[in-house]
Amino acid sequence: MTVAEGAKAPAFKMKTDGGGEVSLADLKGRKVVLYFYPKDDTPGCTKEACGFRDLSKAFAKAGATVIGVSKDSAKRHDGFKAKYGLPFTLASDEDGKICAAYGTWIEKSMYGRKYMGIERATFLIDGKGVVRRVWRGVKVPGHVEEVLEAAQEI
Repeated sequence: MTVAEGAKAPAFKMKTDGGGEVSLADLKGRKVVLYFYPKDDTPGCTKEACGFRDLSKAFAKAGATVIGVSKDSAKRHDGFKAKYGLPFTLASDEDGKICAAYGTWIEKSMYGRKYMGIERATFLIDGKGVVRRVWRGVKVPGHVEEVLEAAQEI
């Protein structure tokens, strides 16, 4: 399954860092930046998370709530969040249902070996729950700034 721009965002409810929970229904009326990343505390994922951290005030000013999603446990998210001072929510999709709903659980290839993993992707959802922008196969440099610009425009 893939999620297209202009489509209703798939509903989600996930455990988060700090023992919390987040759902799309709870965020109704607010813009949501839902970004999927492969794994806590790896080079690309850390760089992306720190990018969102560094621009977190600008996202807040744009009225956007940033949520990072991976299959890491909420407990692992706690450590990642503390280590890098991440001011936004990290959600745990341990069973992969949200990744499947957003089409980010894909076959990948490294050194000729095929395996399943999370595609680095970002979804900008408006206050009515409609996906306004989709970025797939994200390359980290410049990505966070591009998402911020899009969030400021809607």
